[in-house]
Amino acid sequence: MDADLILYHSPQTRSSGVRILLEELGAPHHLEVLDLRSGQGREPAYLGVNPLGKVPALRHGDALITEQAAIYLYLADLFPERGLAPPIGDPLRGPYLRWMVFYGSSFEPAVVDRALQREPGPQAMSPYGTFDAVLNTVVDALTPGPYLLGERHSAADVLWGAALSWTTSFKLVPEEPAIMAYLARINARPAVRTIMAAEAALATELEAART
Repeated sequence: MDADLILYHSPQTRSSGVRILLEELGAPHHLEVLDLRSGQGREPAYLGVNPLGKVPALRHGDALITEQAAIYLYLADLFPERGLAPPIGDPLRGPYLRWMVFYGSSFEPAVVDRALQREPGPQAMSPYGTFDAVLNTVVDALTPGPYLLGERHSAADVLWGAALSWTTSFKLVPEEPAIMAYLARINARPAVRTIMAAEAALATELEAART
């Protein structure tokens, strides 16, 4: 690959899933670590990367990508030989794109509104409808198993595995049997185990540096 991949990252955040994806892809990269708790995400240097001050962000040569789903889509397409993104023309490409976008457009807004005890708003204005409808959609998709695309593991499963892990652990999403069975499969993957151990070590390192 001509250009280096740089991931702007803070441990145990939404960018942890991107680390897992990079591990699944076997993608060489450089980790640019930010301590968000110390305010590094709000410093001018990083706001020039992402004006929202959030991670993840990805730089690849002259390309700068923010937003979780965009980064997952970019990386999975960048390494087609790994088979984590159905190509255009594959019947699974549509469902794959649907699940990549559904997370940020419907699932997370529904979870945040429920956690903050906010009403979703009128049906015509709500990006997701109702929390129960979103949850049922996810459970129905996971029930056949083993993955969102059936037998095929994809970058969408990396995204949803990370998302459902933190939302169930914080009790923001109920521990439905289909969700927990799915998480058991996802979290048993070597890439997940490797990165979760690395994330815990990195978080400890940053905590020690603050004291």
